[in-house]
Amino acid sequence: MIRTLGLALAALALAAPVAAQDQAAKAELRQRAPNEEIVYFVLPDRFENGDPKNDTGGIKGDRLKHGFDPTAKGFYHGGDLKGLTSRLDYIQGMGATAIWFAPIFKNKPVQGPKGDESAGYHGYWVTDFTQVDPHFGTNEDFKAFVDAAHARGMKVYMDIIANHTADVIRYRDGDANGYRYRDKANFPYSRRGGVNGPAINAGFAGEEDPQPSNWDKLTDPTWAYTPYVPKGEENVKVPVWLNDPIYYNNRGDTNWVGESAIYGDFVGLDDLATRHPRVISGMIEIYGSWIERFGIDGFRIDTAKHVNPEFWRAFVPAMERIARDKGIPNFHIFGEVATQDVDPALTARWTHIARLPSNLDMAFAAAAQRVVSGKAGTDVLARLFDDDPLYLGGEAGALNLPTFLGNHDFGRFSMFVKQANPGISQDELLARVMLGNAMLLTLRGVPVIYYGDEQGFVSDGNDQLAREDMFPSKVAVYNDNDLIGTDATTAQANFDRNHPLYRQIATLTEVRKATPALYAGATVSRAFSDKPGLYAVSRIDPETAQEVVLAFNTSTQPVTQRIAIEPRSLTFKPLAGQCALAADAPGSLTITLPPFGYAVCAAQESNVRSQ
Repeated sequence: MIRTLGLALAALALAAPVAAQDQAAKAELRQRAPNEEIVYFVLPDRFENGDPKNDTGGIKGDRLKHGFDPTAKGFYHGGDLKGLTSRLDYIQGMGATAIWFAPIFKNKPVQGPKGDESAGYHGYWVTDFTQVDPHFGTNEDFKAFVDAAHARGMKVYMDIIANHTADVIRYRDGDANGYRYRDKANFPYSRRGGVNGPAINAGFAGEEDPQPSNWDKLTDPTWAYTPYVPKGEENVKVPVWLNDPIYYNNRGDTNWVGESAIYGDFVGLDDLATRHPRVISGMIEIYGSWIERFGIDGFRIDTAKHVNPEFWRAFVPAMERIARDKGIPNFHIFGEVATQDVDPALTARWTHIARLPSNLDMAFAAAAQRVVSGKAGTDVLARLFDDDPLYLGGEAGALNLPTFLGNHDFGRFSMFVKQANPGISQDELLARVMLGNAMLLTLRGVPVIYYGDEQGFVSDGNDQLAREDMFPSKVAVYNDNDLIGTDATTAQANFDRNHPLYRQIATLTEVRKATPALYAGATVSRAFSDKPGLYAVSRIDPETAQEVVLAFNTSTQPVTQRIAIEPRSLTFKPLAGQCALAADAPGSLTITLPPFGYAVCAAQESNVRSQ
């Protein structure tokens, strides 16, 4: 009895410092602004299998029932929340301060036409917005994951969808071309199946009237097609209101332009009528509850540009208010406004018309891919940052843009570099990828590292071809790839902390976190050209005015070039790479870099403060 009591008291004594550390970590992370984060993006299904018992999600039958087939790139492979939690030390070890993961809500396990089926391993075919998909674990597993991340001072960003649900609704009428988009001019809400059809929805005053009393008159969803829910799936969606076709646009498949980009089904997925007051309030209830229940720290919004801007103008303030009430003052919301153009106008436009606080910086990814591949001059990056005033909040708002090099949709950065340089050697590929990493982790924005990039993964393409397993893979088209910087393949586990890319990222993240100019500073262009070569900028600490010079050589030849700097910056300390230790004269500094080299050079603070 006495021994038992003694052990219990000892355990409490040991637990007390740990609990105090947990509270301190949580308090610290709540105070960090979005631009201070370094984000690691992961697909839970492809990261680590912590519980093989949930591989089939508790569903009986074959792979077309439960969706599990670790040999097929388009099916579940077994990764889950317990596995992700077990690898937090690995993720934090490379300097990540926040984790963003693909949606973990319950999905339709398998969908698609016969012979071309695939599974919802990616998380974007949601049926139940209130539960974790059983392939990934339980809501309790999710809470354990969030608590474990918070105890380490790491934030958790959820990937959310308001544009669509899984493909459940069917149409009774179509033609040889399938379910082509049927527009509002030819298929108004007031007629069934077209302008010549019988009258329906009498009294509905149109979508611009937001009053619930107006929308109560929209009761017949057969304005374009005749939607129905197949037998056995009448109640598959949660919350229950999602099962009624009246809350969907029911106009057929989007063709990605014009009206259809908002109202069309996204590759057959059921497109929600996001102008409907019930849909707006319902989505606020759904996602607000995840903040309230689990205390998460941010949302990445999938397919944001396929939802009408008015929806986001209601949704975003509601989420921010719920987060503040929960004690989360810096809730980070960023949308996906997909483009592969270097022009930032589209992503910037959506920060204004939809009041999205931030968007994934697609233009940065496109620019970095071209510049580092040697297929564009460094002026592409200079012009990109010159356009930062276009964003909501201007240059300060641009600091919160999540930047990335490649992702699960477009493909990996290494793939773009390799495709742009046929026959490239492994050494050159590694050097160019490292150059891209240096840009990602030191230039303005919130860097997002795509899982596996730190282990040298090289995708064969986009989408399913860029979603390799970190644990030993059984997918042939993954396992035949030559990885960068290692003799390993994806047929074995890839959590090597000695991998040169992991080590580089870990080094640069520490530099970034210790240097306010890199996460909060203004960007001043110093050198660029319409050809590969030197790209140099200064980042200026907003508090101390300390200058940090960033220099990158995108060419195959060494460069030596004098650049303008702040006259007060007289001596420098290298934070990464090699730097001249002194200015040539007040206002002038010589930069020397090898091919694909980079340097981070901080003016000594004593120089700054003495002026």
